[in-house]
Amino acid sequence: MAKNCQGLTVYAVSFVHGRGPVFYASMPCANETLKRCETNGAGDKHRLVSTLWEYLVAMESPLWKRWQSSNRAASPIQVVRGLLGKPHLLLGEYRGPAISFSEGGGKIWAALCGDESDIGIDVAGTDEFQSEYPFRRVFHPPELQQALRLAGGDLEEASALLWSIKEAVVKALGCGFHLVDPRQITVYPSVGEDGGYTFPVGLSGKARAQFPMTAGRSLWVRSLPRMKVWLSIALWGWQTR
Repeated sequence: MAKNCQGLTVYAVSFVHGRGPVFYASMPCANETLKRCETNGAGDKHRLVSTLWEYLVAMESPLWKRWQSSNRAASPIQVVRGLLGKPHLLLGEYRGPAISFSEGGGKIWAALCGDESDIGIDVAGTDEFQSEYPFRRVFHPPELQQALRLAGGDLEEASALLWSIKEAVVKALGCGFHLVDPRQITVYPSVGEDGGYTFPVGLSGKARAQFPMTAGRSLWVRSLPRMKVWLSIALWGWQTR
């Protein structure tokens, strides 16, 4: 689903078990000649946050319906970060939905959760995975073989897909790969192929010990092919019985 909102296009993706939805949008970096766009990213991120929030409010979600236009002046929206750097919105003095950012393909991307689940977004391109990349130290053989099938045998594209999934997961958990080894995140076979893929994901070893609260909660990643990149959005929510 797509909707033009304040000059940007907002997309919505849904997950299994009725979690979400998650809304995402992107915009070109302020200076596309830079490999990364941190220098001018603050203003772009603010515009993306405002656009996604306006769209979420327009959806009249029961969770956020009270924050209609009458409350906005008295309750400014801010992006704040937890102890490990995971961002979420602050609506006045109240905690708002989770939000996540990524940079790739010459764009800044943002995703906003429609419910109270934790989310992470990541974008990865094939140019990041050349022949000297340590594939076997990052990916399990079964998940790499699965990704190769989905990518038509292209190793660089398969690696971009898997990396975007794992990076989105650590963002949803609120940490980085300094706390979780990539091979402690296992990507299982996808379910459904309606223009993209939905992957169940599991933690093992120190990652499971580091995040015991993941027990009883489901980790799902929705991956979509975009221009020369893979876009993945991870959602960490309560398991539906």
